[in-house]
Amino acid sequence: MEIQSNFSLKNYNTFGIEAKAKKFAAVHSLAELKTILEENKNEEKFILGGGSNMLLTKDIEALVIHIDLKGKKIIKEDDDFVWVESQAGETWHDFVLWTIDNNFGGLENMSLIPGNVGTTPVQNIGAYGTEIKDTFVSCEAMNIATQEMKTFTNAECNFGYRESIFKNEVKDQFIITSVVYKLTKRNHKINTSYGDILAELAKKNITEPTLKEVSNAVIAIRQSKLPDPKELGNSGSFFKNPILLKSDFEKIHEKFPDMKFYEVSETEVKVPAGWLIEQAGLKGKRFGEAGVHKNQALVLVNYGNATGQEILAVSKEVQKTVFETFGIHIEAEVNVI
Repeated sequence: MEIQSNFSLKNYNTFGIEAKAKKFAAVHSLAELKTILEENKNEEKFILGGGSNMLLTKDIEALVIHIDLKGKKIIKEDDDFVWVESQAGETWHDFVLWTIDNNFGGLENMSLIPGNVGTTPVQNIGAYGTEIKDTFVSCEAMNIATQEMKTFTNAECNFGYRESIFKNEVKDQFIITSVVYKLTKRNHKINTSYGDILAELAKKNITEPTLKEVSNAVIAIRQSKLPDPKELGNSGSFFKNPILLKSDFEKIHEKFPDMKFYEVSETEVKVPAGWLIEQAGLKGKRFGEAGVHKNQALVLVNYGNATGQEILAVSKEVQKTVFETFGIHIEAEVNVI
């Protein structure tokens, strides 16, 4: 395990932003992680996973520890369910494909989401009507200060919409090292009701889809709308879908009757942020080297040489325009560093 100085993070963030780490080390085992934390107690630390949910706006004046723990396995199973454990450094999409290849159900709607397994509980990632909390059992995490291991159960994670205990009460205190999911082995709960999945399946005359066919439909939809970070720097959805009180929404809906929405409870509705941005006239708009993607307004992109500050400025312009148009504030889902 080598600690490097003045290390470029360009290849370690999906926006492809050029930023430097004061110090950088990749860890490949719990022993290495424990050692580097013990030996650098007084150093400021920055924990880096897949780099898919962050916008670097400056150099990192800290020791950047890249979590590169690999491995996945079945830890127990019965006739109906299987409990699988993945190390934090596994690529999420590769792990999802592995579960589908084994006919384990529950993660197929979250195919092709960028990032690594270890960050999935932090954001409670989700797509097309499913979220991590639906299949998450527990995760192992190392206390940064003491190097002690702790297990967090589903209930202890306080999951919300793109929220968890790791973004709030214990933020910057733990490093997630592995995650356990409970998946179905039979009687899979196929969820095709959200978004464009049914339409995508109908194109292929599929009426009773398999896990693989749902996954393929999700991949096709995402590829049609979302740019590949290897070709065009981005971090997937930059903004959260705003959740409004029904009473507030109804007033806005009177002015904008075409506004799309989904009921999330008896008192709240969710409005698609992408629809708001598109209707505000920003879809495909370019601001120098940064801009709003032409196929999916939720995605901000780096056309090649944008700085993090330039992309941040675009995000603020989007928020300002949406608020001026609809009176709705949209929050960033991406962590701005």
